[in-house]
Amino acid sequence: MGIFSRKDSTPQATAAPAAPAGTGLATLTGDYTIDPAHTSIGFTARHAMVTNVKGSFTEFSGSLHLDGDNPGKSTATLDVVMDSIDTGNTDRDTHLKSADFFKTDEFPTMTFRSTGAESLGGDDYRITGDLSILGVTRPITIDLEFNGAATDPFGNQRVGFEGKAELLRSEWGLTWNAALETGGVLISDKIKLNFDVSAIKNA
Repeated sequence: MGIFSRKDSTPQATAAPAAPAGTGLATLTGDYTIDPAHTSIGFTARHAMVTNVKGSFTEFSGSLHLDGDNPGKSTATLDVVMDSIDTGNTDRDTHLKSADFFKTDEFPTMTFRSTGAESLGGDDYRITGDLSILGVTRPITIDLEFNGAATDPFGNQRVGFEGKAELLRSEWGLTWNAALETGGVLISDKIKLNFDVSAIKNA
């Protein structure tokens, strides 16, 4: 298996050339499917007031529509399987799936549906949308950097974005916590999200 997933089983006679450096979104208008094998969705929470715990979701699907002529018409969707949460600690992951946190038996999916997008200049963009967790839907803003475009060795036209966002988990009903003897709480309310997205243009 190469560094890219195959879009189909037909090998290419030669590797297709990469898109020129600095390719703008205007040349990339179209519909794309997020490639889970080359995409990461991570989060960071402050733990015990002294360190950060990082985790990720390993199962998800999503799509992009890029409008290069009018970035404001670009859209994004994301569906995340909450049972795929992974912080590198089985006991902690089990607790996060429980009724104290994500209640994954009752709410198996976290979703994002964009409601707006804008260009901030250069390779920087901002997308706003509705994030649904535990049956609660609230707006969130994600800052994105366009990392470029290329045609991979299997003929797939790819685009890449790197993103970040912050949220207060209590606004989605995620309020479980524990007080520390030295003051403060075990888990921060503020959660940092980070994304590295690779998406393949639909045929």
